[in-house]
Amino acid sequence: MKILISADMEGATGVTWPEDVVPGASQWERCRHMFTSDVNAAALGFYDGGADQVLINEAHWTMRNLLLEKLDARAEMLTGRHKTLSMVEGVQHGDVDGIAFVGYHTGAGSEGVLAHTYLANSITGVWLNGIRASEGLLNAHVVAEYGVPVIMVTGDDLTCVDAAGYAPDAVTVAVKDHVSRYAAVCRTPARTAADIRAAAKEATALAVRRDPVLGGPYTVELEFDAEHLALAATVVPGAERCGERRVAYSSETMYEGIRTFKAVTTVVSAAVEEQYG
Repeated sequence: MKILISADMEGATGVTWPEDVVPGASQWERCRHMFTSDVNAAALGFYDGGADQVLINEAHWTMRNLLLEKLDARAEMLTGRHKTLSMVEGVQHGDVDGIAFVGYHTGAGSEGVLAHTYLANSITGVWLNGIRASEGLLNAHVVAEYGVPVIMVTGDDLTCVDAAGYAPDAVTVAVKDHVSRYAAVCRTPARTAADIRAAAKEATALAVRRDPVLGGPYTVELEFDAEHLALAATVVPGAERCGERRVAYSSETMYEGIRTFKAVTTVVSAAVEEQYG
């Protein structure tokens, strides 16, 4: 049995504001340890539950945040950029039985600690076939095409609510309770590690490959906080204006959909000016 962990940082224990997650920022180094604790606890729990392999895919920012030396010796970590499937890289090889979203968060325009979708700002909303989409929802549709179930999700309490919409069978763990975008009631690392490990052990029973879900076509719509970003996004083939600050594109598969999404966000991030956005 092989489990893939997609590890993001905004939903990690103790994380509540940008300085906690921006590489090199004042609190990032401290929060890396708590992030690593969450991920390691998940790996330990999956081994407790009978997994033979655990592959951890770093999914945050530079994808170089976790402390490899602090992980269980049995685990392996995929770190760094760039990757074909970004946050869920590794799911496409046919040997993964279940995936866990660890340290996840809610989507742009939603309540939640450090809520966003791919870009920390600039994007004010994303919709997949008319449903507001978090990174979790987008990635869940990607992994479904490979027959891999989402078996566990960790993050703030609202992330757990969000997960119920795209992975209703998954085991969830709230490591903190949302107060505002930059505030939360946080549990200690010792407590969250125990909770995550226990949840992962339970979730291992859900790691059973399924028939691939080919649910296309998919229409993805993005809304930005400035009209020039929508204009910039149209340089990506297939992305067309559908409003003053909106673009949309369609794809037959979520493999294509998530790769186009990455292209759009990369182009848009390059079009943001430091002072005026």
